[in-house]
Amino acid sequence: MADIPVGEAVEAGLQWLTDNAGGFFDGVSAVLLFTVNTVYTLLALPLPPVLIAVFGVLTAAATRSIGLTLFTVLSFALVVGMGLWTQTLETLAVVIIAAAFSILVGVPVGILAASSPRVSFAVRPALDFMQTLPVFVYLVPAVFLFGIGVVPGIVATTVFAIPPAVRLTELGIRQVDGEVLEAARAFGSRPGQVLREVQLPLALPSIMAGVNQVIMLALSMVVVAGLVGAKGLGGVVVNGVTQFDIGAAFEGGIAVVVLAIFLDRVTGALGRRKGAGRRPVAALLARFTSKRPQPDPEAEKAPA
Repeated sequence: MADIPVGEAVEAGLQWLTDNAGGFFDGVSAVLLFTVNTVYTLLALPLPPVLIAVFGVLTAAATRSIGLTLFTVLSFALVVGMGLWTQTLETLAVVIIAAAFSILVGVPVGILAASSPRVSFAVRPALDFMQTLPVFVYLVPAVFLFGIGVVPGIVATTVFAIPPAVRLTELGIRQVDGEVLEAARAFGSRPGQVLREVQLPLALPSIMAGVNQVIMLALSMVVVAGLVGAKGLGGVVVNGVTQFDIGAAFEGGIAVVVLAIFLDRVTGALGRRKGAGRRPVAALLARFTSKRPQPDPEAEKAPA
């Protein structure tokens, strides 16, 4: 039985893209490199104690937990003490860029999938493929198209982190009570108005859970991207493993855990607060009622 040359076809396709669209990928690489360098510069601009204080304020405002705030401050102080502050900010910059692109792509696709069964049917196999494909496989085409460095890490991380944003956005919108939607339409609201004023506010907790998962997946993939020359904590861990430097690898792992706990707790708490503070269904429907034209009592009077 003859072998099906799937791998050869993929390789030929990537080679064709490189030969015919090399300038496009070079431009994308330059834009991504400039963006991540800009974000890193902004993060590195304040002194470490100042930025740690900012992280503490964000944690306190989001979680309202003194214990978690102290843990955040002390943990990042430990990262500074281990000499990994620069690498941590490099990783954070990549996570911010990759998560932002994943959310900008995933949330609109999730909205389309929730509003159209055909889009949902077409998107679902692609999401299954993206979630089950081994993470290391993402790095191969990214390196082939963008070369070695931080850019293929951003691209691979973005693609890997998109599925949770799509799935949880679609799930949140589909779980909105149908009676609420019918009531909103009965008041004469347009489809776009229903989406903005009813569906998105009620689906916000699920969407924020998707944002949290996107950030966590982006952080996990950024560490793997250290295998292709990306800087940051991933490079520290990879160098420690390849050089059998147990201490360096362990310190890099601790810094990753500190950053992951901070991002998870802050984004998770923001999602819960958004869900708790959302407008109730009655208030949403009352808003449509107030916009509905009211009958004029004078016009209803019979002529004398």
